[in-house]
Amino acid sequence: MVSNFLNNIDIRNENIKVFAELAKIDYEIVQSIHQKEILQITNWWKDLGLAKELKFARDQPLKWHMWSISVLADPNLSEQRVDLTRPISLVYIIDDIFDLHGTLDDLSVFTEAVNEWDFTAANQLPESMKISLKALFDTTESISTNIFEKHGWNPIESLQKSWKKLCNAFLVEAKWFAHGEFPKSEEYLRNGIVSSGVHVILVHMFFLLGQGINKETVDFVDGFPPIITLTAMILRLWDDLGTAKDENQDGNDGSYLECYTREHSNMTVERAREHVSQLISDAWKKLNRECLSRPSPFSSIFTKACLNVARMIPLMYSYDDSPSQESLKELMRSLAAHLESQQPH
Repeated sequence: MVSNFLNNIDIRNENIKVFAELAKIDYEIVQSIHQKEILQITNWWKDLGLAKELKFARDQPLKWHMWSISVLADPNLSEQRVDLTRPISLVYIIDDIFDLHGTLDDLSVFTEAVNEWDFTAANQLPESMKISLKALFDTTESISTNIFEKHGWNPIESLQKSWKKLCNAFLVEAKWFAHGEFPKSEEYLRNGIVSSGVHVILVHMFFLLGQGINKETVDFVDGFPPIITLTAMILRLWDDLGTAKDENQDGNDGSYLECYTREHSNMTVERAREHVSQLISDAWKKLNRECLSRPSPFSSIFTKACLNVARMIPLMYSYDDSPSQESLKELMRSLAAHLESQQPH
C-alpha cells in the first residue's frame, strides 16, 4: 500500500524528507477525496433500493467504484468518478438480471421497454425488474441533465443507444442459452464485445469528461470506434478465459473458450487458451496503436482512460492471491473502514 511505502522512506536526507512529507500530504488529500466519493456512492446505492429488492444480484458499490478511481485517476475528476460509477453499477445489475433471474419472456419485455425507452411497456414485468428499469431510466436522465448543464450538450440519445445495444446483446445470449445453442466463436465474440458493457461505460465517460464534444465525435463514439471495440474485446476474452470467478455467479452466460473448443473438437483446452491469449495480445497491440495515432478524434484524457480500463481488467477479473489483488482488497478494506467510522451509531 502507498501509506506503507511512504512510512518506510529513508528520510535521513533533508531533500528526500521534504518530498516525503509533501507526498504524504498529497496522499492524504487524495484519500480524503476518495472517501467522500465512497460516501456519495454508498448513499446513492442505498437510496436506489436495488440491493434490498434484488437479493440475487451483486451488491458491491465499493468494488464498482474501484473502476472509476483507477480509470479516472486525476484527483480533480471526483464528480466524474461518482457519476461514472452509477452506470457501472447498473451494467452489473442488469447483467445479473439476464444471467440469473429473468425468464426469456420477461427479458424480452424488459429489452423492448429499453428499446422504446418507455416504462409503461414494462407493466407486466416482475417488481424487481420494474425497479431496475426505473433506476436505469432515472439514472440516465439525471446524468444527461448534469452533462447538459455542465458542457452544453445533451447526451441522452447516445446514452440511450448504448443501453439499447447492451440489452439487445444480453437478450441474444439469453436466447442462445434458452435454446441450447452454441454460436460460432466469431459470432459469439461479436456479440460478446457489446455484452461486455464496456461501450456503455466509455460512452458515458466520453460525455462526462466533456472534451471535444461535437457532432462528428459523437457520431464516432456512437458507432463503436476501434478504441472502444478493442478495450471491450480485451475484457470479454480475459473474462472468458475463466479467470473471473466472481461471487455467486453461476449464471447462464457462455464463453468464447467454450464456443471455440466446440468448433475445433480436436483442439485441447490448453491450445484453445493459448489462442485466446494471443487474441488478447493482438488486441492490445491494436489498442496501443489507436491510442498513439495522431491526429485523434478523442482527447488525451479519454484515450488514457480507455487504456486504464484495459490495464485494470486482469486485476478486476481475477480472484487469485497475487500481490496486486491483495493491494486492491486492502484499499477496499481501508475505504470501507473509514466509511463505517463516518456512520452514525
